[in-house]
Amino acid sequence: IDDVHGWDFYNNDNSTYDASDGDAHGTHVSGTIGGKGKNAKGVAGVNWNVSIIPAKFLGPNGGYTSGAVSALYYLIDLKSRHALNLVATSNSWGGGGYTQTLLDAINAAGNAGMLFVAAAGNASSNIDSRPSYPASYVCSTSWGDCVISVAAISSSGGLASFSNYGASSVDLG
Repeated sequence: IDDVHGWDFYNNDNSTYDASDGDAHGTHVSGTIGGKGKNAKGVAGVNWNVSIIPAKFLGPNGGYTSGAVSALYYLIDLKSRHALNLVATSNSWGGGGYTQTLLDAINAAGNAGMLFVAAAGNASSNIDSRPSYPASYVCSTSWGDCVISVAAISSSGGLASFSNYGASSVDLG
């Protein structure tokens, strides 16, 4: 009833933008995805006709895997019980090791028809040999792997010097 603007699993409320939490990164990524063009703002996203539902679980000191899991199940519920057309989650975060609980949530989202788009990471590391989560998860659904791992690129189109990479683990940049 009170989550018409998404949900903040870090603070457990419906205020998904909290300047004191350092929300600049998620807001920036959302703008890259869906910022409207031709509006004299000087920047545009890649899709001008998209709706974004925030499911925040990070705060000024990081967050917990349990928050990420809760956020995914929240989005699955919105898709299945409320018939929202959710096609993907944007996961521009990293850290922590492998957890079966998060993989189970990613698989559940995949089985609901949602892609899990994850940042490859920022450690200049080959994640084929040294996995980085959540980018290194392999989702197993009836239709295949639902995880898309994305490397950062430089302004010239090459791999950014800080970006993780991997011929098998990273899907695009």
